[in-house]
Amino acid sequence: MTDRIERYGMQVDAALAGFVEEDILAPLGRDAEGFWSGFAKICADFAPRNRALLAFRDELQGKIDAWHLQRKGQPQDRRAYEAFLREIGYLVPEPAPFTIGTQNVDPEIATMAGPQLVVPALNPRFLLNAANARWGSLYDALYGTDVLGPPPTAAGYDRDRGAAVIAAGRAFLDEALPLFEGSWADLEGPDPAIPLADVTQLVGETEDSIIFRRHGLHIQVMFNDQHPVAKTDKAGISDIRLEAALTTIVDLEDSIAAVDAQDKLAAYRNWLGVIRGDLSDTFEKGGKSVTRTLHGDIDYLHVDGEPGSLPGRSLLFVRNVGHLMTNPAILLADGSEIPEGIMDAVITSACAALGLEGHARWPNSRAGSIYIVKPKQHGPAECAFTNDLFDAAEDLLGLARHTIKVGVMDEERRTSANLAACIHAVKDRIVFINTGFLDRTGDEIHTSMQAGPMLRKADIKASTWLDAYEKRNVAIGLACGLSGHAQIGKGMWAAPDRMGAMMSEKIGHLRAGGSTAWVPSPTAATLHAMHYHRLDVFEAQRHLPPAPGLDALLTIPLAHGVNWSEEQVREELDNNAQGLLGYVVRWIDAGVGCSKVPDINDVGLMEDRATLRISSQHMANWLLHGVCSPEQVMDSLQRMAAKVDAQNAGDPAYEPMAGNWDTSFAFKAACALVFKGAEQPNGYTEPLLHAWRLRKKINQTNEGG
Repeated sequence: MTDRIERYGMQVDAALAGFVEEDILAPLGRDAEGFWSGFAKICADFAPRNRALLAFRDELQGKIDAWHLQRKGQPQDRRAYEAFLREIGYLVPEPAPFTIGTQNVDPEIATMAGPQLVVPALNPRFLLNAANARWGSLYDALYGTDVLGPPPTAAGYDRDRGAAVIAAGRAFLDEALPLFEGSWADLEGPDPAIPLADVTQLVGETEDSIIFRRHGLHIQVMFNDQHPVAKTDKAGISDIRLEAALTTIVDLEDSIAAVDAQDKLAAYRNWLGVIRGDLSDTFEKGGKSVTRTLHGDIDYLHVDGEPGSLPGRSLLFVRNVGHLMTNPAILLADGSEIPEGIMDAVITSACAALGLEGHARWPNSRAGSIYIVKPKQHGPAECAFTNDLFDAAEDLLGLARHTIKVGVMDEERRTSANLAACIHAVKDRIVFINTGFLDRTGDEIHTSMQAGPMLRKADIKASTWLDAYEKRNVAIGLACGLSGHAQIGKGMWAAPDRMGAMMSEKIGHLRAGGSTAWVPSPTAATLHAMHYHRLDVFEAQRHLPPAPGLDALLTIPLAHGVNWSEEQVREELDNNAQGLLGYVVRWIDAGVGCSKVPDINDVGLMEDRATLRISSQHMANWLLHGVCSPEQVMDSLQRMAAKVDAQNAGDPAYEPMAGNWDTSFAFKAACALVFKGAEQPNGYTEPLLHAWRLRKKINQTNEGG
């Protein structure tokens, strides 16, 4: 049972109330009575609006379902469909041409281009790793991944691999920092007077390095005559460090399993710790106890003789939850749970305010801003709600208007179809738009659930709407003036062990105009940074075509007249079921919201709730339209449960699902996600996941007792 304290009609978890009052308000010098009074008023004003927006989502979905059912079996009439969507208010009029007015944006977001990490807020070790991924060793990244072929497996230093790494490093320097003549491979000895073809690339030096810059990103060439690598290097170079993860999203949403006050408080504490700069984590590694903390800045002497400093840490966003979920951490005056997005907006902003007001070791934002990513918004009215909510949070905390910036995830169909209007609704605080293939596909399937059976997942990736979606996101962002003022983002490379393939393919995100793109690890960020040295994103943006029209975007990926064989149906079901179960079992049983999960071919992929949404919705769609039977779905789920059990056999804490069909909460949750998938709001997995995780936590507590 939660111990609660009354605060202006709200029943607040006692530990959460203590955290807010002692760790946030007291250092800020804010009056606790005034805060809780203002917070209660925000809830009274915004909770009913939040509920009304969700009700409108359901109303629209009901009308769309009915429209498709009335035309069952008929070919798509895209003009009639678009007219219908306008009539019901799903599509809104385009705003007149405008340019965003966001002010006080840090250069990492506005004028620099580079990799971005997303890290679960509940894991302090991962959070510290991500924040420290502003700089990464190119030598380490090349040595330990498959970019130069399979990485060494034997213990100790592989000299042949080391030589290949050094050669690749010199080739990179020749490309990024070309010399007036010759090659970096010909240089001898640490000499700050390196004959650059473009002398403006030289930034300065430290005691053991020379710092350069290309396309706004820094390169630090390290010299250490005591280092084993430097001793065998005729130039004495011990490493090449790249400025890598310019920004990191600290995630309270899809990558964590936070279902109650205990979980939310742990996430808020980690966010506050990384903002203050005092977050640390101690763990065992290689048989030794290791304590990890945040890196300091890099002090150097500029070429003009003046001292300079480069940030040592990634600039941090925090991703709040969307508008859908509520949380029992706070009960409102009517006894209902607080909308979780409202709670996140107030508390994460309050934590970040400590960094703005001198209560942090280093400021997160040198421009004096707070950066919040807002996911899963449906259309401009919901974006306007977020804008008003952030206004209210600023007023409560005594912050100047538009101190709180917003990143809009373009991952719902009604948002991508009305993107310009969504941007306009937050035009004076927007700093980020981003595409997300998995969530966007999940919403595509659910929105058109009644239209007919969808293509197989692999074929959806090549469908008309998806290409239009990606191109429209960039083109509309550019038309609204985001270039040079805000990030235009691209999605995740999900395979952390396939860095060679990433280096071949992910530069496409830059060519398509993405000023940032998601990567699954600090090592991946270091490697992906090489792409931004090779290609000037802002120059590429100037030559992109205008946005595709709505006609392409609204083309539903239906499988017209396709008759799959029983083997093909089983193959697709197995693929979906294995991915679904592999993720759900960790979410429900262990409370892990993001991890490297083996796929059906035993390839490790970074998975979060977005993956689960598309898998569950795809199976639900095929089930609804008779492509498969309930018996076929259950057969796949049970066989894949055995496969997932085998993939996790090395984990002593793992609880097998196979054979425990009636007692495994994880297996029952997975079944519910499929068999109840069509009725879930917008196809989201959170309501069922949260319910089953809460049951699991109660069961674990009872067993422990």
